[in-house]
Amino acid sequence: MVFSEEDRRAVLAMVDESLRTGSLTLGRHTKAFEEAFARRHGLPHAVAVSSGTSALEIVLRSIGVAGHEVVVPTNTFFATAAAVVHAGGVVRFADIAADTLALSVATVDAAITPATAAVVMVHIGGLVSPETPAIQALCERRGVILLEDAAHAHGSSLDGRAAGSFGRAAAFSFYPTKVVTSGEGGMILTGDSGLRDEALIYRDQGKAGFLNGDHVRLGYAWRMSELHAAVGLVHLRGLDEALAVRRRVAEVYRDGLAGCEGMSPIPVPEGCRSNYYKYIAVLAGDLDRAEVKSRLEQECRVRLSGEVYALPLHRQPVFAGMAEGEFPVADDICARHVCLPIYSNMTVDEASYVVGSVKATMARTTPRAGQARA
Repeated sequence: MVFSEEDRRAVLAMVDESLRTGSLTLGRHTKAFEEAFARRHGLPHAVAVSSGTSALEIVLRSIGVAGHEVVVPTNTFFATAAAVVHAGGVVRFADIAADTLALSVATVDAAITPATAAVVMVHIGGLVSPETPAIQALCERRGVILLEDAAHAHGSSLDGRAAGSFGRAAAFSFYPTKVVTSGEGGMILTGDSGLRDEALIYRDQGKAGFLNGDHVRLGYAWRMSELHAAVGLVHLRGLDEALAVRRRVAEVYRDGLAGCEGMSPIPVPEGCRSNYYKYIAVLAGDLDRAEVKSRLEQECRVRLSGEVYALPLHRQPVFAGMAEGEFPVADDICARHVCLPIYSNMTVDEASYVVGSVKATMARTTPRAGQARA
C-alpha cells in the first residue's frame, strides 16, 4: 500500500474530526466512502463492512443460501468457501479455465444442480474473464444468482464494465495487501436496493435501525469504523495513479519475459483491463516452484509474492469430504504458477531488475528428472 504525505495528512484530519466529535462508527466518513466507491463502479449502492469475508457472508445470507448449494471455484481463498458454510450453504467446488484462472461456462454448467442457489465468480489477480457475461446469462437461464468475489479486482474491468457490476452483488476486500486498502474492511456493491437494505441490517447486529430498532436478523458486529473509512476514502482517491504504475510494470514484465523459456505469463484476456493486483506466470512442468523461488531470493534478492493460490480448496484439510469430482486444471495451475513482485510505487528499473533476475534464474535452474515440460 502507498500513502503519500498528502494522503496521510488527509487521513489524520478525518481521524482527528472523528475523535473530536465522538463519531467513531457508521458516520459521515463511512457514508462518503460508500458513495465514492459506488460511483466509481457505476452502481447505486455500496455498504461498508468489517472485511471482505463479512461482505461475502452478508450477501450470501441476504439472498438466502442456507440449505442450498453455492458453486465456488476451487482455486480461490479460504474465505470464499468459508462464507458459504457460515451462511448455512453447501459448497460445490468447480474447476476453472487455464487462461483466465476463473470459472467458465462449461465448468459452471456442469456444477449447477437443482439445489444450486448461487454461483460465485472470483476475479483472481484482477483478471475479469471474457466469459463473465455468458456465465451471467447462464445463471439467469438456470434460475441461479450470480455473485462476484472481487477482492482482487479494484479498478479492473471488462469491455468498459467494472468488476463487481456483473452479478446481483459483489464483495470487495480492503485488506492491507489490496490495491485499495482501509487497513481492514470490505465493501458490498450492488444495484439491488433490497439487498442493500438487508446488508445494512446484517452488518449491525441484525438491528432494524442503527440508533434503535428490534433485532430482526441474526447479524453480527460487521461494521466498518469511521477511522478505517477515512483511510479507505483517501486511498480510493489514488486508485487511478496506482493502476497506472501497476500497468506500466506489467508492460515491462510482458515485454521482457516474452519467449522466456520455463516461465509463461498469464496473458490478460481480450477486453479485460486488469488492475494487476497480481502478475501471474506459470512455470514449466519440469521445474520445481520452491527451487525457483528460493534461487530468486537467495541469488538475486527477488522475493516473489504469495501464490493465488498454492493449494486449491478441495485439497485443504478444512474442506475434506466436501469436494466431489476431479479438478485437473485448478490442480495444475495451483501447483505451477508464481506471482512476480508488483506494487503501486514500483519503478521501471525495479521491474527490469526482476526480469533480468528471472531470466538468469530460469537459465540456471535444472529441470527435474522424469518430468515433462508443459
